[in-house]
Amino acid sequence: MSFTKLTADEAAALIPHDANVGFSGFTASGSPKVVPEAIARRAEQLHAEGKDYKINIFTGASTNNWADGALARANAIGKRTPYQNTPDLRKRINSHDCHYFDLHLSELAQKVRYNTYGEIDWAIIEVADVADNGEIVLGMGVGNVPTYALLAKHVILELNAKFPRELYGFHDNYVPQDPPYRREIPIYTASDRIGTPTVKIDPSKIVGVVDSCSYDGIKGFTALDDTSLQIGANVCSFLMGEMKAGRIPAGFLPVQSGVGNVANAVLYGFGEAKELPPITMYTEVIQDAVIELMKQGRCRFGSTCSLTLSDKMEEEVTHNLEFFRDKLVLRPAEISNSPEVIRRLGVIAMNTALEADIFGNINSTHVVGTKMMNGIGGSGDFTRNGYISIFSCPSITKEGLISNIVPMVSHVDHSEHSVDVLITEQGVADLRGLDPVQRAHRIIDNCANPIYRPLLRDYLKLGKGGQTPHNLAAALGFHTAFLETGSMANVDWSRYE
Repeated sequence: MSFTKLTADEAAALIPHDANVGFSGFTASGSPKVVPEAIARRAEQLHAEGKDYKINIFTGASTNNWADGALARANAIGKRTPYQNTPDLRKRINSHDCHYFDLHLSELAQKVRYNTYGEIDWAIIEVADVADNGEIVLGMGVGNVPTYALLAKHVILELNAKFPRELYGFHDNYVPQDPPYRREIPIYTASDRIGTPTVKIDPSKIVGVVDSCSYDGIKGFTALDDTSLQIGANVCSFLMGEMKAGRIPAGFLPVQSGVGNVANAVLYGFGEAKELPPITMYTEVIQDAVIELMKQGRCRFGSTCSLTLSDKMEEEVTHNLEFFRDKLVLRPAEISNSPEVIRRLGVIAMNTALEADIFGNINSTHVVGTKMMNGIGGSGDFTRNGYISIFSCPSITKEGLISNIVPMVSHVDHSEHSVDVLITEQGVADLRGLDPVQRAHRIIDNCANPIYRPLLRDYLKLGKGGQTPHNLAAALGFHTAFLETGSMANVDWSRYE
């Protein structure tokens, strides 16, 4: 290899204060590991000397504890987009120590190419292999690497020994032309390939290669509880009904699933629901559950932006690449989340909510309307463009102190116009073709927890008329009661009469 070998600290020393830095990866998968930690150490040293040091980080989605976590603890992040899920960074965002702007994941690459946020000064990219001509084989996540590699003035590569060069062929790297010159993205089935297995970087921009040796550090999901399992069963039951009614073709349609324990339980349900045919996935993230479905023959193919796998599952996949070679393809985020492709393929979108209101609006991001949790991620890309848009969540959390079905969501990420179906462990609310009041009754009857159904019905009686009969004074009464008393069940509607 002709490129200069650097230590992580040597690489970190090259990146100046206020630089715009593009990170590889999508979720923790494929995110750089050793160089961000070295940048964090440098930031702490400079801060101790009374000097300013923060960098602006552009990614594919969230990263990992080595990147967002270490840099947030060092207060070394100035600007951050498009998504995150690290507790230390979340604290910085909510205290305004970091300027985070939430963004639909499909949009960032094009906005970066349009120079919306300034030039990309540096790219830090994890690779499984690098050739002397600058061609790289990526790891388990693609994100926005093709765009960052193209635009960055300087590139640092992390060569991760955990990921074999035999990952060559799993990636399909493609950058569409920008408007007004863009043509259709020629993907017509989930398994179509339209790009290249490697990303080509101008060798003159590669300032050095840093060695690393670590899986992506993703923990396995907690054991599925009864609530999550019931949600998964309800989703599958609904889809079986749609197929029997002829609204989903007999061969089924591609599936997208968000990330997390509830999403994992929904995917688990596909393994149990033998009445459904084996699925294909056109999605942004593939989790452990999908790999298990592939091993069972219940998932034929998965198109994704990242393999967000636990370390144990990641090791299994990398040691059995030939089994998965004809079952997986990894794409850039603007392709995995392309509204055009999602709409063309008829993707069934399945995402999770923090809370939903009785009229069908969804809050995916903010706790009690103010504190950022993770971000909108790719849910909007799929929700707005999916063949059917499903949202799921438990009906209650914190042992019933919080109802996840509320009179009005405290923050709107997905409006009622984009939500077809709401599912909790209580049941299914098919909202298609219903007016707001009809939706409210169906959500209360089918999805709300019995503890909260009478309170939600009483709220409707407080309505001030109109097509959507809110009582604006009382609309956030559940949230107010929780903040004042610690339980939404303590709401007192009489104060709003």
